[in-house]
Parts: sequence; structure tokens; C-alpha cells
Amino acid sequence: MTSTVDPISLPQRTASNDTEIDREALARLLIEIARNVDPDYRACFDGVPTADPRMETLRQLLVSREISELSRVTHLLDEPEQLAAAVGGVLPSAAARASHALLGEALAPAVERAVQRSIQKSPRTLTDILYPVFLPAIRKSIGEKIDQTFQSLNETLRHIFTWHGLKWRFESWRTGASFSEVVLKHSLIYRVEHVFLINRNSGLLIAHVTADNATSEDPQLISSMLSAIQDFVKDSFNEKEQSGLDTIRFGDLRLWSEVGPFATLVSVIRGNPPEELHEIVRDVLLRIHAECSQALEQFDGDSSQLAGVEAQLQTCVELKQEESNQGFPWLVVAAALLVLIPAGGWFFLSWQSGQRWQAYVSRLETQPGIIVAEQKIRGGQFYIAGLRDPLAANPQSLLSGTQVDPARVHSQWQFYQSLEPEFVLKRLTASLAPPDTVRFSIVDDRIIAEGEAPDTWIDRARAAARELSAGGPVFDISKVRDVSPEARAAERWQAYVSRLGTQPGIIVAEQKIRDGQFYISGLRDPLGADPQALLSGTQVDPARVHSQWQFYQSLEPEFVLKRLTASLYPPDTVRFSIVDSRIVAEGEAPDTWIDRARAAARQLSAGGPEFDISKVRDVSPEARAAEHWQYYVSRLEAQSGIIVAQQAARGGHFYISGLRDPLAADPQALLSGTGVDPARVHSQWQFYQSLDPKFVVKRLTASLTPPKSVRLSIIQGRIVAEGEAPAAWINRAQAAAEQLSADGVVLDVSQLRELDLAELNHLRQAIQTTDIFFSSGKVVPGPEQTPVLDRLADQIKEFAQDARKSGVTARFMLTGHSDATGRETANASISAARAETVRALLKKRGVAPELLLVRGAGTFEPAVPENSQTGSSTNRRVSVTVNLD
Repeated sequence: MTSTVDPISLPQRTASNDTEIDREALARLLIEIARNVDPDYRACFDGVPTADPRMETLRQLLVSREISELSRVTHLLDEPEQLAAAVGGVLPSAAARASHALLGEALAPAVERAVQRSIQKSPRTLTDILYPVFLPAIRKSIGEKIDQTFQSLNETLRHIFTWHGLKWRFESWRTGASFSEVVLKHSLIYRVEHVFLINRNSGLLIAHVTADNATSEDPQLISSMLSAIQDFVKDSFNEKEQSGLDTIRFGDLRLWSEVGPFATLVSVIRGNPPEELHEIVRDVLLRIHAECSQALEQFDGDSSQLAGVEAQLQTCVELKQEESNQGFPWLVVAAALLVLIPAGGWFFLSWQSGQRWQAYVSRLETQPGIIVAEQKIRGGQFYIAGLRDPLAANPQSLLSGTQVDPARVHSQWQFYQSLEPEFVLKRLTASLAPPDTVRFSIVDDRIIAEGEAPDTWIDRARAAARELSAGGPVFDISKVRDVSPEARAAERWQAYVSRLGTQPGIIVAEQKIRDGQFYISGLRDPLGADPQALLSGTQVDPARVHSQWQFYQSLEPEFVLKRLTASLYPPDTVRFSIVDSRIVAEGEAPDTWIDRARAAARQLSAGGPEFDISKVRDVSPEARAAEHWQYYVSRLEAQSGIIVAQQAARGGHFYISGLRDPLAADPQALLSGTGVDPARVHSQWQFYQSLDPKFVVKRLTASLTPPKSVRLSIIQGRIVAEGEAPAAWINRAQAAAEQLSADGVVLDVSQLRELDLAELNHLRQAIQTTDIFFSSGKVVPGPEQTPVLDRLADQIKEFAQDARKSGVTARFMLTGHSDATGRETANASISAARAETVRALLKKRGVAPELLLVRGAGTFEPAVPENSQTGSSTNRRVSVTVNLD
């Protein structure tokens, strides 16, 4: 019978010194095991079994561990996946300890079949593996071919039109070589002066060969410097291992580098070498590797096994090409100049003459009234024909200043009448002879006549306007007025009558003109203007004017005001004004004058303006003092944050008490300008906190200090915070809102948005990943760190400005570090000094010093472990941390 055995978790019992076996627990355990083996087992525990279980306990104590290990191994062998994982854990170490020869022989057939199957299944995999190996060589070969092509093209273009170019073309035709090859052969002058063979791994000099009469310093020192330059380029620009610096140029010298498996060949060349020289130098390097491959791989500074290398290098320094000493062909050049100079002079004079003629024709075409129909140059003569208005400029006179010979110009002009406005205006002026009072002008291609003229001239002008040619400008004479004596006199009389009609207090009832005389009648207020005096300046003859005026009292406010002023004699403290057709009296006056003013107001005619004296105050001392006090109390009650509880005037003194917010206006200062004597005022104020929103806003502004991007405003009695702010400030604002809600004041922070600093994060990361490095024991960075400091200063200034625009303040912590060399106290001091130095250098580059904080970390915050390859040089640095407030 098969049954499923569930795993049984035995409880851990606390160890004790009791050696007695718990038989009851053991019996319960055996029954539970039996039930798991056979579910039909119905035994139950009724007490301690009679059998002694101590033998089973002894077996468990002696061999329980071996039984457990044997069970685990058996289970491991039965599970293929777990067995494979166990074997995989020990296989690498076993392969590492095995004999290389035996292991290679055993794995070779399997690896070959695996590679063959992999290529058949996916050839791209092998391509991806070989791609990094072949690509640099292919790219270098293509680059050299392109450089060779450009060099050939450049030299060919530079000599294509020279005497040497002609001679070299003949040589190319004679020898059958291409023209570019001949040019490079003669024009590229170079000499290989030095050749260095340097070990790639150690940078040690293997061999050095110098050309005759070539000078240099210590070859071993030059070799070290070249290796250092190669390493610097790779480290600075993240170049791959197989890449390197191919060419260096300074002055007339070029350094060409060819890299082999174990050595690098560097050639120092003076002059302009051809690109084919790369192949020659590369062939020498390949021959050296083919002959001395093992010696180069195992090179440790001993050159005795590489004695034949210098003979190979000697073939490189023998490569050169001297400059040709052939003389310059002066005779050929002189003959060519004798032919070219006269031809060039004739061509230049012809071209200059044509340019001057075209300038003259262009000048004619821009002249109004001249139309050029045809123009040409033939046999050194100039011919021109067209149309010309008699009033236009003379074409012959326009020749002046053009340097065109008038004797060579043949012109034929036909006269015509131009319809351009300026010519039509000239003809109208000549035919009509306008008087001095009329002026002509051209407005939007229309001729406008303005002014005054007799009717006979106006009739002639109208006839001339009708006779103008169709399609020409319009002649407008509508603005010319008739100047006959009768019409002018009537016009002046109407202007006088209109002037009278606008005068207050004058009503024109009738006016007419009869037999050269002027008649007018109406009503006139005695306080109005004199109609006879208004005749002045109108050019109307007073002797021809007959007027009849009836006096009346005008009810216009200005006349009523004059009569009230004359009858009441107001004091200087009272002023009259007219407001909306009402006469208003304001100021202070005695009660007797106020009574007279009231009586005068009642006597005004019905239908006239109202006389309002309600704003005139009684000037008795008691009334004035009480009025000033009430004004002061009203002023206090209008102030926010001040509550007047009680106020009274007693015995010539004033008493006031109430509540006052500390942020409210000072009641004592408000006495200024009220006319109340401060010595007579007795005040008692209790301080309280006003819940007026504007006071709450002041307290919130003082306590929360909102950033510039947040605006606190009062909307319908609620305080609303709007804008963007850091999350920490928003949390503080929410806490303040909860506190204010208990007092009944609403602070709405729902419109606050967390400040999005995503745009600053990229620049922040760039700043924090920038380090300033130092030499050992130095507190001033080397000159190679100057570009890093310049870039860091620009980034810090840009970040601080962007942070201010976002409403936050940026702080930059400069932390100095040192390596583990020397005592810890000295390292702490030098790290702090390095941070202070960087702070001074950034301040010199325009960074605000208040933005920069410094600290020295000594050796406690290394960038990399000190025992690593670059530990010391990397840890001698100053790092930057950006903090936002």
C-alpha cells in the first residue's frame, strides 16, 4: 500500500541537564509517523508504551547525521537538474587545475564541432566576434587611401596652372605615368630622420636609428614620452586597446606611428611625405615581427637577441626626397607676359567702357519722362533711341560724370507728352498761371488745388480739368474757395454769429443780411460777454452791424454763481463750485453766514440750479473739536486689525479703548492730520491676533518664507497659495493650513504644485560627476585641470541661475580628499586646503562665494580602494555636491 508522506517539522526542545528520556513525547512521535505511513492506522496513545525506546534514541544520536547526508546525496543523484548544478559549481576549478595539454586535447574535438555547428546555424555570431578585430585595420586602410587621394588632389590642383605643371604634364605623357604621380614625385619633399621601435606592453625602447646630420635628445626619454602620450590619449578619450594615435604634427616634423602585435614603430619625418610611405614603414614592421616575434613578445630590456632589427630600421631612415635645383624659366615667363599684358589691357578697357555705358543707360531709365526703346554698342560707338518729354531732363547733359565720350554717342529721341503727375502739374501751372493764394500738390497720383481764387480763374481751372487726357492724373479743384467780396463778407458774418451762439448768457433770436448791412437781435445777460467786443478779429465792419439786445437774468449755473458770490460775500474758508449743474458750497463759516446762505438758497428762481450748502461746517471751537474727534474715531474703525470697543469725550478730553493687532497701524500715528490734540487723548488698547486675511497672510509670509515661485493671495476671504515649491515647503504649508482651520481661517494649498526639477537634474548630475585632481602632496591643481575648472564654473553659474528662476536656492559643497600616504592629520589638512583652493579658483571665474561651502574629508571617503591600480591618483581630488534649499 502506497501512502504520501508529509514532511514532519519536529519542534526544537530546549536543552536541559535532564538525561531522562521523555517517553511520552517519543510515543506520540512514533504514532504520528505511523499515521503518515499508513492513513488507516488507528492506534492511539493511551499512556507510556511498555517497549523501551532507548535503543532507537541511541541509534539517532550515533548515526542520524550520516543517514541525513546519505539521504541528501541519494536525492541529489536522482534529480538531474540539481546534479548538473552541483557539477557546474566545481567544474571551473577542476578545469583550472587540470593539465593544459591534456585538457586541450580532450576539448579540441568538441570545441571544433561546436564552432562548426554555430557557424552553420548563425554565421552572424562569428561576424560579430571578428568585427572588432578586422574593423580597425579596414578603417585605417581606408583612411590612408582617402588621405592619399586628397594629398594627390591637393598637390595636383596647386601645380596644375604653373610652369612646373606644364613641364610635369609633358613628363607624364612621355613616361606613361599619371599626372598626379608625377606631381607627387616632384612636389613632396621629405626626409625620415629618426625611427623608434618601442615595446607595446612596457613602453621600453627596443631599437633606435638616426639619419645622418639629424639631432635629437635621449632616445630612451623620447620613447617614454611617446608611450605616455599614447596612454594619455587612450585614457582621456576612452579609446579601445587596438586603437591609438596615428599621426602627430608640430612645425615641419611629423610623427607616424605603426602598431604591431608586440611593438610599435614610430617614424620622425621632416617635410611633406607621401601617404604611400605608410605602406613602406608597415612592411618593415611586419618583417621585424615575422623574424623576431618570440623575442619581441618576451622583451624585458635586453636587446642582445634583436641585433638584426637596426638593419631593418636603417632602410626607413634612408627614405627621403630632395628638392630639385632646376632654375626658374624666366625667358618663358617674360614672353608670356609680353603677350598677355596688351591683351589684358585691351580687354579691361573694353569691359570698363561697356560698364560706363550701361551705367549711363540705367541712369536714363530712372529719369521720369524718358523711355529707352533701344540701345546697343557697335564698332566702339554707342547707339540709343526712345521717347522724351520736352519737360524731362536733357539726355545729353546726363552724360556729365559718366566718363562716356559724347562724341561716340549717337542718340535719336522722339518727343511725347508724359502723363506722369509731375509733368501734368508743370503744364497746368504754365497754362493756368494760378494766383499766389492757390497752391498745387500731388497726393496719391492726383493733382490737388487748394486756397482762394476769383470765380473767373475757378471756371478756367474746371475747363482745364475736363480737357485732361484720359488715363492721366485727376485735377481736383474742390478745395479752392471763391474770393468775391460779397461771398467773403457773408462768410465772415456767419462766423461771427456762430461765435455769439456759443457764448453763455447770449441768445440770438434773429439775424440777416440786407443791402450790404448786417442785422441781429436777441437776449443778453448783463454778466455775459459784450457782443460788440466779440466783433474784434472777425474782419466784420462794425459800422455795418445793427444789433438789438434785451437784458434778462440767465439761469445758467455760472451766472447764478456770480450773483450768489456778489450777494453773499463768502469768507475765504468757503469755496463755491459747479457740480452737475448744481452750485455746491464747501468749507467752514460762522453760523450767521450759514443762515444767510440758506435764505439765499430758498430765494433762487424756480428752474434754476440748486444751491447746496450742506458741506459748509460750523466753525465754533467745540463743534470743530468734536468733529475732528469723530473723524479720528471713524479713521480708526476703518483700519484693519483695530476694534474700537468704547469712545467718549468728557471735560475737553477724549477717551478710547479696544483691541489692536500688533501688525495693525499705530493709533497714535493715525492722530497726525486729524486736528486732535494728542495730549487730550487717553487710549487703552489690548493686543490680539486678528483673523483678517491680510494679517494672516503677513504672519504666514514671515513664518513660512515662501519661495519666489509661490504667490499668496486673498480670494473671497480665503487665503490661496499658488505656484510651484519644493515638497518640503508644501508639507510645511499644509501643516500651517491645518493649524489655521481651527481658528476658522481657510488656507487653500490645493493649487500648489511640487517643483519640477527635471530640467536641473541633468546639469546637477554633470556637476556632481566632475572631480578636480591633484598631484601627490599638492594643494593647487595642475594646468591640465584648467579646462575642467572653466567648465565647472560655467555649469555652477548656470545651475544657480536656473535654480533661482525655479524659486529655490542652490548651494555647492566642495569636499577635499587625499590618498592614504602620510599621517591622517596631515591628510585632513591637505584635503581641506584643496577644497579652499578650488573655492578660490571658482570665485576667480565669477562664481558667487556665498554659494560655495568647503570641507575636508581626508582619506575617509575614497573614490576607489587605495590598493587598486589608480587608487592614490584618483583619491587626490575635490568633489562637488549640489544641495537645494
